[in-house]
Amino acid sequence: YKQLTENLRACLGNDSLLQPLWDSLRHNYRDYLRSPLFPVVLTVSSYFFLCLPFLVCDIMGERWGWVQQFKIQPSRRPTASTLLHCAGVTLYNHVFLVLPASVAQWAWRPPVDLPDQAPSLLELIAGVIGNLLLFDFQYFIWHLLHHKIRWLYMTFHAIHHNYSSPFALATQCLGGWELVTVGFWTTLNPVILRCHLLTTWTFMVLHVYVSIEDHCGYDFPWSTSRLIPFGIYGGPSKHDVHHQKPNSNFAPHFSHWDKLFGTHADFSFSAAVK
Repeated sequence: YKQLTENLRACLGNDSLLQPLWDSLRHNYRDYLRSPLFPVVLTVSSYFFLCLPFLVCDIMGERWGWVQQFKIQPSRRPTASTLLHCAGVTLYNHVFLVLPASVAQWAWRPPVDLPDQAPSLLELIAGVIGNLLLFDFQYFIWHLLHHKIRWLYMTFHAIHHNYSSPFALATQCLGGWELVTVGFWTTLNPVILRCHLLTTWTFMVLHVYVSIEDHCGYDFPWSTSRLIPFGIYGGPSKHDVHHQKPNSNFAPHFSHWDKLFGTHADFSFSAAVK
């Protein structure tokens, strides 16, 4: 056991473990990676790509009974019109908000420098977790205020609660203010934590995935909340409860803030209302 622990510590702290990957990226794709547009392209493409498996599950419906056994609300499935509506809102926001902001940033911000050294695996993991925890706190406060203050809710957040049974494409069915705010924190937090670019991009992609997973409407055995022990991570079941009972489960990922503020609700509520 001692030898295994030492080997694991050495592996995580090994500065050269990620170096070949980083060298390949910066030598072969240097001009793309240095562009201020790269993080936007990375997150947008990741979003639509990672939505696809859940979208296929929604479209196949009862024809895939082995998948539907994991549906959190099996009697409620998104219709073609709801899927198209969410896709339309998402495309509209990206074309008229994200794209202009990206072009402006591209014109204003010079290309970033790529460091020669890659982060250690331990630094990457710690940076990703740190970013997730910081965003979790920021969005918890933002989310709580937008539910408690009626004007904020009706003006900015209500569109996201059009559906009490969430699905993957509803993840970014947001008002422009919320999309800009989320994007601002996602971009700023790695700078605050002084993360390596590889850590930053890993966080961005993982953040996109777990956000989609929260809204996917399925609680698979491999869901993140089932892989992380002790109930410290919310996951799709907890966020599904939020869409049914909007005054609970405000945190986007973890569960500690809701437990501290008394807004935590278990999935048992969801089962009770069916």
